[in-house]
Amino acid sequence: MELLVAYDISTETADGELRLRKVAKVCEAYGQRVQKSVFECLVNEVQFELLKRDLLAAIDERRDSVRVYRLREPHRRHMWVGGRRLRYDIHDVLVVTARADRE
Repeated sequence: MELLVAYDISTETADGELRLRKVAKVCEAYGQRVQKSVFECLVNEVQFELLKRDLLAAIDERRDSVRVYRLREPHRRHMWVGGRRLRYDIHDVLVVTARADRE
């Protein structure tokens, strides 16, 4: 299933900054960032349950908010993007390479 994950983490304290990074790491494990606090994810039912568990473990439920929306499939038929469009397909293979100029 295709999901859209959006979050708003209170960063008024150092602990909030840490939670923000944790939530981003959780989302990166399941999908691709499309905006600063928005991810598109392609998961199965088990991964969806794990994603929810991991997100709840990373946030402070009294201060933070996470929303997960199931996208209508195929999402390209039901989506409009204005402005800068990221060019990737969540259904395609993602190749990660190391940069040669890093030490």
